[in-house]
Amino acid sequence: MVSLWSYTLISVIFVSLLSLLAIIVLWLNPETLKKLLHPLISLAVGGLLGDAFLHLIPESFEKSHNTTWVSLLVLAGLFIFLLLEKTMHYYHHHEHDHGKEEVHPYGYLSLIASGLHNFIDGLLIGASYMASIPLGLATTLAVILHEIPHELGDFSVLVNAGFKPSKALLFNFLSALLAIAGAIFALSVSSNPQAVTQIVLPITAGGFIYIAGSDLIPELHKESKRSAIIIQLIAMALGTGLMLLIKILE
Repeated sequence: MVSLWSYTLISVIFVSLLSLLAIIVLWLNPETLKKLLHPLISLAVGGLLGDAFLHLIPESFEKSHNTTWVSLLVLAGLFIFLLLEKTMHYYHHHEHDHGKEEVHPYGYLSLIASGLHNFIDGLLIGASYMASIPLGLATTLAVILHEIPHELGDFSVLVNAGFKPSKALLFNFLSALLAIAGAIFALSVSSNPQAVTQIVLPITAGGFIYIAGSDLIPELHKESKRSAIIIQLIAMALGTGLMLLIKILE
């Protein structure tokens, strides 16, 4: 049991530290970061949609025999994040303080969705180690490959939403720590962590689809240069391609 906890905690701590990869972006000057922002946002769009349609939704269908229920949960995720954003917009407009850093509500939505996603990663790693050490190691490797592009995308979304780069890095790291909470939950709290993932996976997928389609893609429409559009499409294809590659290697 001690080795099980050790393997699991070392794995999820390492996965959480991957969010700090975005620290390399802090070395860039503001002008360079601004130029890279839309390509990074495009990469995030491809990653979010690829993750939702190639990983989260198919895995949800695999874990549940009730496909209608899974579809309803994906739709529930869309509506939940719509309601969250509407609520945040309401308080953003009614309690706006011009002396504070202005952050668009979708930045907080991204943190919520990523936090759920990281919690699920921790659940999956913990549940895999409960089955066997080799399975846990394989699952951890799959999560690592998945998280590297995902964390860079999350960081760029937060910066675009109005967070200062240093604060975006901090919040992204705090969100990543939820993987540790998910693993601890799987090992000590939940007798059936798979039942939790069956609910949270499709809801997270709906959240990712909402953020990509409602908040990020409209942001890309602000750039109308032909060369910029081509770069955006290439970055989106790259983000989706990375998710596809991980799917093939799983």
